[in-house]
Amino acid sequence: MSPPSKTPKSDTSAADSFNQICKVRIHLLDTDPIIWREVEVPTSITLKVLHDIIQITMGWFDYHLWEFTIDGQTYGLSTEEDWGVGPRLQADKVRLRDVLTPRRTTIDYMYDFGDSWAHRLTVTAIRQAEPGVSYPRYIGGAWSAPPEDCGGIPGYYNLLNALADAKHPDHAEVSEYLEDWNPEEIEELQIRIALGRIANRRNAA
Repeated sequence: MSPPSKTPKSDTSAADSFNQICKVRIHLLDTDPIIWREVEVPTSITLKVLHDIIQITMGWFDYHLWEFTIDGQTYGLSTEEDWGVGPRLQADKVRLRDVLTPRRTTIDYMYDFGDSWAHRLTVTAIRQAEPGVSYPRYIGGAWSAPPEDCGGIPGYYNLLNALADAKHPDHAEVSEYLEDWNPEEIEELQIRIALGRIANRRNAA
């Protein structure tokens, strides 16, 4: 009688790695109150996909250059795509799990080298995914991200002041420009739909 077949160890490890997730808290620096998001993501995604997730959850539109910095090493677009801004490793060639430490990993993310939107990512709670749950998954957050191209943190707060004060000389112009934008609201349905597209592509692959 032949012994029962066993799944090769390498296959099991590959499956475990694919199904491993972690919690990522995204914090836009120098804001008060704090603008933040929290998501659960597969550790098997590339840093380029992590960039896509940040853009979706924060409400950015991916108009500008960006990079990650982890332990002094930068990651971003290829040199052909980044206009020669600086040497870095390609974010689409590195997986999140390759840069994680066992308990807590801190990642710096810069979006738009003009407005300089600096984010701090804290990665924790590495574990196996829950059966039947699609990842990446939006957990929560607070406050809308600033509008694109508003002048960085100083411009953002000047914009908020003008929006809140009907007597401000720029109030009418700012109100027309922002239309129905509310700094306290997050478009959570849009976030979940967009993250669902990433999850579907991952599952299909």
